[in-house]
Amino acid sequence: MTALILQARLDSSRLAGKSMLDLGGRPLIFRVMEALAIIKCDIKVLACPDDCIEAFGPLAKEAGFELVNGPKDDVLARYCLAIRRFNPDRIIRATGDNPFVFSDAAETLNEEALALGADYSVFFGLPYGAAVESVNSEALFKAEREAQSAYERENVCPYLYGHSELFRLHRPLAPRCWQDSNMRVTVDTEEDFERALMLFNELSGLSPSERSRGLAVISAYRSCVPYRSVP
Repeated sequence: MTALILQARLDSSRLAGKSMLDLGGRPLIFRVMEALAIIKCDIKVLACPDDCIEAFGPLAKEAGFELVNGPKDDVLARYCLAIRRFNPDRIIRATGDNPFVFSDAAETLNEEALALGADYSVFFGLPYGAAVESVNSEALFKAEREAQSAYERENVCPYLYGHSELFRLHRPLAPRCWQDSNMRVTVDTEEDFERALMLFNELSGLSPSERSRGLAVISAYRSCVPYRSVP
């Protein structure tokens, strides 16, 4: 059983309240869930801090996501709470600042991870903000027991890829059709959000399913953003 677990929170030091910023008439966090809803899996979960339930609850329900709440800064523990509740053996991990995740690349990555029995998988070379991670649930439980630093707890997977002697890692270069490390499609700053508005407008004539395909995002980005100018 595979669960897609999306982590999100309301506060952000670089872009205050970014989860609820308006992107094409809906909050950013809804657009993220809308993109992720295309990915094939058995259950989709929004894992958020306790103080986000009121704001996120109705949006999660509308998007078809279950809501799990837990510690704000110990995101690893939040993931493990969701795993214990729904009992998946495989996790697709996504974050709430990426409304342009490549759903086709995510499915391909997860299929490869399952076939290889990998504990941790990610594609290198995708645009920044277009990727997800595929993780074995038992590996996350081991990390929960053993990870000590605040960085490892907040960022969920560093303990796994930092201990290659303990876990089976699969971190290939993405297929060429999805590669472009010069693109930035995450939303972490005001500049990122302005770029996201342009990109969403460029994709607005497409259905949510079409908007989440990697080639569609790349083509739209190159049409509306000064290419190769993004750090």
